Parts: sequence; C-alpha cells; structure tokens
Amino acid sequence: MSRVANNPVELPSGTEFSIAESTITIKGSKGELQHNLHPLVSVTQDGNTLKTVVNDDSKTANALAGTTRALLQNIVTGVTVGFERKLTIIGVGYRAQVQGKVLDLTLGFSHPVKYEIPEGITIETPSQTEIVVKGIDKQKVGQVAADIRAFRPPEPYKGKGIRYTDENVVRKEAKKT
Repeated sequence: MSRVANNPVELPSGTEFSIAESTITIKGSKGELQHNLHPLVSVTQDGNTLKTVVNDDSKTANALAGTTRALLQNIVTGVTVGFERKLTIIGVGYRAQVQGKVLDLTLGFSHPVKYEIPEGITIETPSQTEIVVKGIDKQKVGQVAADIRAFRPPEPYKGKGIRYTDENVVRKEAKKT
C-alpha cells in the first residue's frame, strides 16, 4: 500500500463519521461534506481514526488508497477548521468589493467584472486590494480563487493584476532601445 495511505486520519472531537454503502459523510462544527468511495478502496474506523484499506493488490488500488486518504484528511480539516485563499490586487484603480452574493471587480477594463459567489463559499474584502476566499471544501475554495485570478492574471512587466498573496511573479526587464 502507498505510504500516504498507511497514515491514519485523526478525527478531532466534535466530528461525526458515517458510512452508507460507498458514501462517506463527515460532520463538523463548520458543516458537512460527503465523499464517494471507489470500489477498490474501503475505509475502516478504529476509535477516532480512519484507515484506508485496499480491496485489491493492483497499482491502481494503491494509488487510489493514497488519494482517498488525502481527500479524507482535507474533508476533516475543512469541516473543523476550514480553508482560505488570499488574493492581492495590484494596479492603479484596481479594486474589489463584495455586494451581497456578487464580487464586484474593477480591473482596468471598460466594464466592471461581476463574479457570482458560489454556494458554500464566502468572500471577504478587508481592503479594496485584498480578497479572502473561505470555505470548507478545499477544491472549491481553490477553484474560486483561480477563477477570480483568471480575470486579470499578473503581467510580467509591471506586475499588475490579481495574484495569490504568497505568489512570486517573475518580472521581465523592459525593452531597451
């Protein structure tokens, strides 16, 4: 079995785990998430830990066991702590603000960009140049942050655009005459 799949997933106090057929449901203080298991992998509960078990001796089953364990860890972390991605807007006149369920972005286009906030995601704008995307589903939080960044990715000459706060943009030197 893969090294990742050998590590158990610890269930913190206050989280509930249930399995029905091939669907796992984990409830925590932040919410509830579900995951459908692949037929080659099963999950067993031992006290407050979850272990992934391979139903086959194939390479595919080993890979799926590690993936399933990582997904379960992300679900447990999401329903207890939650996930967040921070974005920074750089550029003169570039700004963001949340109005209800819509993120309103001014990014130097001839029109404002409006982004509908999906269900299960909260977006905050502590300042006009900062965006914080929060949620319990790691994949959804990352996808929403990537969608927002895609409206105006950072350009390599002046660095203007939307970037992740921890992202390092490699700047190019301007053309010399």
